[in-house]
Amino acid sequence: MVKTLRIYLVLLVLPFTVLSQGINNLWTMGYGGSQATIPFGGIDMNFISGSPVISSFTREMEFRRAVSNICDSNGNLLFVTNGVYIADATGDTMQNGSGLNPSVYTSWYPDGLPPHQMNIIVPNPGNTNSYYLFHCTVDDPPGNLLTRYLYYSEIDITANGGLGAITTKNQILLNDTLNAGKLTACKHANGRDWWIICHKGFTNIYLKFLLTPSGLFGPFIQSIGVVRAADAGQAQFSPDGLKFAYYGLIEDLDIFSFDRCTGLLSNPVHVAINDSSSGVGVSFSSNSKFLYVSSLRYVYQFDVSAPNIPASQTTVAVWDGFYSPNPPLGTYFDIAQLAPDGKIYISTGNGTLHLHVINQPDSAGLACDLVQHGVPLPAYNFNSLPNHPNYFLGALAGSPCDTLTSLPTELFFNQKLNVFPNPNYGYFTLGFIAQKEFGILEIFDALGRRVYSEKVAQWSQYKKVDITNLPAGIYYCRINWEEDVASVKIVKE
Repeated sequence: MVKTLRIYLVLLVLPFTVLSQGINNLWTMGYGGSQATIPFGGIDMNFISGSPVISSFTREMEFRRAVSNICDSNGNLLFVTNGVYIADATGDTMQNGSGLNPSVYTSWYPDGLPPHQMNIIVPNPGNTNSYYLFHCTVDDPPGNLLTRYLYYSEIDITANGGLGAITTKNQILLNDTLNAGKLTACKHANGRDWWIICHKGFTNIYLKFLLTPSGLFGPFIQSIGVVRAADAGQAQFSPDGLKFAYYGLIEDLDIFSFDRCTGLLSNPVHVAINDSSSGVGVSFSSNSKFLYVSSLRYVYQFDVSAPNIPASQTTVAVWDGFYSPNPPLGTYFDIAQLAPDGKIYISTGNGTLHLHVINQPDSAGLACDLVQHGVPLPAYNFNSLPNHPNYFLGALAGSPCDTLTSLPTELFFNQKLNVFPNPNYGYFTLGFIAQKEFGILEIFDALGRRVYSEKVAQWSQYKKVDITNLPAGIYYCRINWEEDVASVKIVKE
């Protein structure tokens, strides 16, 4: 083992707004190399004390944008991936951790995949010693940033003497044409399960999976927002899980409301970002009120609680022409990430020695205090901000599914019609692909008697249903459109 020599840079960031709770406290960045090769080498940004401590040291694993890691509740690293392989807590390749994302594109980048959000780590709701890694690569190089396969791998952290091992690797969860990266996740309204979301290329379709103790369910299909080609960008859920933002280089920004119970997006707001950006990112403030959009030479703030969100656009930064350490390595604005200290850090779009920081992201306008290149780094960083979901989001009080029962959640799904929650107590939501004509919803009991009928609007994608007046039992929902029909079984408890 190579003995590591660390250089520490402590950032005094008082007062900080959110104390670290482990799990997501460690940000791993930097290129490979030793202290002898500085300004190359590994970088850790550790928030476990509340204030970020930055250190540089020898590390074999290199990172580009595709970074995910997770720690235990005390802030000790469990494992980390750069999209090419998984390393354990010692920095060595985890048992069975090599060979992620088989693709010629992956082989081109042994130092880590360049696109952001190509992987995300989600704890297994049914096993505290198990984690799911959802991951992908580019499968259509060099012409398009397209993914053909969405994979998952499972990690048993108790295996190999507590260093962990990959028990299931490169399992194909979805074979489709997907926009590369932008994998995001949000806690279900019950505070236990997880929604995982991605986007189908050249469509306006979002594909969602639900991870429960009973396993993975989906994909749940929803058509909403603008049609998106294959492009780079970033997607994020708000910390409270009630908003979702997607920003791409070509089709710009979409902001949605998100139903943590049903997994449905709604109330789409499209914002045209009228600049010539070639690097973009999004991040919500810790109070979920403000969305920050980084766009190469500009950073914009939006108030997502405003009646007219596009009208709330405020420019909070214009690139000041700073280079790090010298031209052509400009400190532009690229991907962004909310940190455990309540601040937002923004990468520079180049391999530089700095990060930008928004010190007061919960404040409106210039009071957010964006400091350009305000965080010096001891080694070069290639935009390696981790893709951390909000691991600490609890149950959504007052939602139709904010409590857990002793019975596992049962989902009945087909490509045309899905229902959630199921079983239920008579209040549920049906989700389906939008149709150009209105439909007729009919519900039948186990004897085939029609007990409910209602019209479904044109172009609608979900329908909330209340049959609390009916007795418990098995029912069959059917929607008839002019050119199609879909059905699903529900269980009313």
